[in-house]
Amino acid sequence: MSRTGTPAIEEPRLTTRRVRRRRTPRHVVLAVPVALAGLISLLVSGNTLRPFDRITTLEARMASKSDFFRDPEVRRLLLAHGLRVDIHRLGSRGIATQSLAGTDVVFPSGQPAAKLILDRQDHSVRSVRPFVTPLVLGTFRDYAETLVRAGVATRQPAPDGTPTLYYDLDMPAFMGLLDGTDHGRPTADQDHDGRTEGADTWNGIGYDTTGGHSNSGRVLVRTSSVCESNAAGTYLSLLAFVAGGNATPGTEDAGDPGAARAEVRALAARIRPLISLQGMWADDQADSYLSDLGESIAPLSLLYEHQYLAHQIAHRKRYGSEDTARVLLYPTPYALTEPQLISLTDDGDRLVSVLEKDEELRERAIELGFRVRFSGEEGTSARLNAYLRGHGVQVPVQNADRTKSYEPDLGVLEQLITSIGTCPPPDGDAP
Repeated sequence: MSRTGTPAIEEPRLTTRRVRRRRTPRHVVLAVPVALAGLISLLVSGNTLRPFDRITTLEARMASKSDFFRDPEVRRLLLAHGLRVDIHRLGSRGIATQSLAGTDVVFPSGQPAAKLILDRQDHSVRSVRPFVTPLVLGTFRDYAETLVRAGVATRQPAPDGTPTLYYDLDMPAFMGLLDGTDHGRPTADQDHDGRTEGADTWNGIGYDTTGGHSNSGRVLVRTSSVCESNAAGTYLSLLAFVAGGNATPGTEDAGDPGAARAEVRALAARIRPLISLQGMWADDQADSYLSDLGESIAPLSLLYEHQYLAHQIAHRKRYGSEDTARVLLYPTPYALTEPQLISLTDDGDRLVSVLEKDEELRERAIELGFRVRFSGEEGTSARLNAYLRGHGVQVPVQNADRTKSYEPDLGVLEQLITSIGTCPPPDGDAP
């Protein structure tokens, strides 16, 4: 009590609460080293500011070689250069004969289409031919063995006695099976006129005695449209070369334009029965051949070597073995195609420059089955063969017959194509 007798009031006391400090969540603690490692990696690689870089998207028209630019690893390597390629797929001749307005780069699969494109430009352009790839026929083992028994194909040697993946095809003899005349086993006289007529069939040349199966269909090569595709145009040139006695069409009467045109017309009439113009757009025969239903779709398909080798490399990586059901026929004479990347704009020039200089892109092309240009044609095969051996894939052997089929002059080839393919006229729009 106070001296006045009133009760004393104590001053209020302040109490403090002890606040527990929050710990850093465990997932954050665990994530810090990962983020730090990622930052160090970006610093070391020089890509720290890559997310802020400007990415240039190029408009491109490509045929079968679009497989290269659609590869995820190729796309990653191009992004490192700030480039993205937006691909519009079209056959090589289709690219060459249609308007290219708004296009940065084109990548036709062979030289005839490339020359058509280059001839349409009103200024000099940059281009590069980064790799080469032979034209081949994809088939299945029983069909290849049937051709061996018919005397038109021979097996290439395989290591350790394993089933070979590759066969050499005698084109003059093979064309005898495509000419609409029956050269196989005797067939029924369906017209009762004392003659056996009709084209060679698979059973007619012994397919039904090879693997226990039967196929009475005609021996044909499934091709893409000759009006659209470089592969079909190159195959047509090969047929014309062989039919002309291993001579390039249009050269014998080069000094007489009228006689040259008559020669080409006669040649077109001879080889028209040899080529099947059924097929898919552009160069998509490989997609059908390599599908699960490939053998049901066509016994023989026209494709490029790199498409088959890429399949075998991927099959070995995935299953630990080669796909021994599918095999290749290498024609003799042979036809080699040279894809050409052509720039039409300044942005396109950047892509050409990258493809010329980037070693990783060239290495990736080898991994995709291409024969990449390093120091001439011999170098292209050596690097690819070494890669195939290192990854357990049989290496194709070059035929002792080195006869190469040469494509005719552009005007002669166009005459052959339009005569056989009944192609629509080129797009009259400017370049």
